[in-house]
Amino acid sequence: MPHTPSAWKRLRKAEKRRRQNRAAAKKIKGQRREVAETLSAITTAKADIAAAKPDADTTKAKADLAAATAKAPADLKKTQEMLDRAATKGYIHPNKAARLKSRLVKRARAATK
Repeated sequence: MPHTPSAWKRLRKAEKRRRQNRAAAKKIKGQRREVAETLSAITTAKADIAAAKPDADTTKAKADLAAATAKAPADLKKTQEMLDRAATKGYIHPNKAARLKSRLVKRARAATK
């Protein structure tokens, strides 16, 4: 345990920063998970449509594909903004934010191709 007042203050500040960093990291992780689910819905719907027999009803798969495709750009933009903000605020390293954004765009382009 700290003995001096300045050490106590450092302890309080470190705890506050740790809580902020964890909250930001969890928020980013949740948003990235949401985007991943949207992109997987796109690929699943495309696979279902491609694998369907000619006489099969693909209405649901087409509706799912349309909904996920419409949602994807907004999700991507929001995720990129969150990553930029976290890097600016120092919650994550700027290079990590750039790497995550790059991988995200790469997956999005592959899914919508």
